[in-house]
Amino acid sequence: MDFNSSFMALLSHEGGFSMDAEDRGNWTGGKIGVGELKGTKYGISAAAYPGEDIAGLTVERVKTLYLRDYWGPAGCDLVPDAIKFDLFDAAVNSGVRGAVRMLQRSVGAVADGVLGPKTLQAVSNMDPAKALLRFNAGRLAIYAGDPAWAEYGRGWVIRVANNLMRA
Repeated sequence: MDFNSSFMALLSHEGGFSMDAEDRGNWTGGKIGVGELKGTKYGISAAAYPGEDIAGLTVERVKTLYLRDYWGPAGCDLVPDAIKFDLFDAAVNSGVRGAVRMLQRSVGAVADGVLGPKTLQAVSNMDPAKALLRFNAGRLAIYAGDPAWAEYGRGWVIRVANNLMRA
């Protein structure tokens, strides 16, 4: 799966504009009540992008941000096709370093959050379908331990389940 098709699939997970004052991601300071309440749109949050006009984001601008800040840094072009989309989705949902650590744990590499030659070798040594299942199992385990599980856990599980049904 290439970036363009991955981007379109990812948009199905990410909602339109949200201005929930109880969501820390909607605040430019990354904490409820800290900074300016600017919201989230297409998965781009005020906490991660405090300088962006969140309400005015276009799909094309979001596509540029996703390619520059998530797809490229996560190394999605360097992993097998079976893993590309899920790595990209996890990078957007959990941050690049977190997504790479999830991948590293799933293939038995040192989980340092850097997709280097040793991680890529470990990925290539594992059957891609097995790596994908292990990656998503690890992702679910991490989400289940997240303090925000009570509020967002159902959505995270549905997100991962939809990814696995697409695989």
